[in-house]
Amino acid sequence: MIGEDVMVPLSEAEQLRQQLLQAQKLSSVGALASSVAHEFNNILTTIINYARLALRQQDEAARTQALEKILKGSQRAATIINSMLGFARNTSTQREMTDLIALVEEVLVLTDKDLSKHRIQVEKKYHGRPRAEVVPAQIEQVLLNLLINARQAMPRGGQLRIEVRENPRTQMVELSIADSGVGIPPDRLRLIFEPFYTTKEPDATGRGGTGLGLSVCRQIIEQHQGRIRVESLVGKGSTFTVKLPIVAHELPEKN
Repeated sequence: MIGEDVMVPLSEAEQLRQQLLQAQKLSSVGALASSVAHEFNNILTTIINYARLALRQQDEAARTQALEKILKGSQRAATIINSMLGFARNTSTQREMTDLIALVEEVLVLTDKDLSKHRIQVEKKYHGRPRAEVVPAQIEQVLLNLLINARQAMPRGGQLRIEVRENPRTQMVELSIADSGVGIPPDRLRLIFEPFYTTKEPDATGRGGTGLGLSVCRQIIEQHQGRIRVESLVGKGSTFTVKLPIVAHELPEKN
């Protein structure tokens, strides 16, 4: 009977944690919705124009070229929507050895148009092909949160640098995301991973940040027995570094 009393709250806590992760994930997807919709509109315009061109063409080579443009546009649309749906729906908690550079590239598919729209130039620096034992969907969520935060820190555009490397000495994979944005004041820096704390000002609609993004990031990374840290200078930008063990071990259950 005592065992039952102990287990029920733990189960409920885990359910609430999963609900929080999913809610925050959907919030991240929502932050990209406007840019994705704009890109879809451009892709559809391209498809419609080349379809009309193909219908008018008598020359077989020109018609084939138009159809190839239609196919390319359709494939691009399918890639974006499959990436977004896959990210939003994937609730797996199974760890697997994962190519972290491939994971970064998948997240960049989701954020590419959003970053481009806000005049963000991306620089990528990959060292080898680091792999780590992670829950891919959860690390994608961390990366997406950090990329969205970086973009929001550069309201007039800027530089975004992504670096991935393996540290053989510590047996950790290190992922860093650096922006050239507004930076975070020292008195706020120690609070940014706290739940519901946000440095974001309300936008034109009166909505600011939820204050959950970085808190969720820390929770996910700590469950992977990793670490997340930040360095920032006001007016110069911020660098978030995630360190993940190459092989993660299950944490012992708390009694």
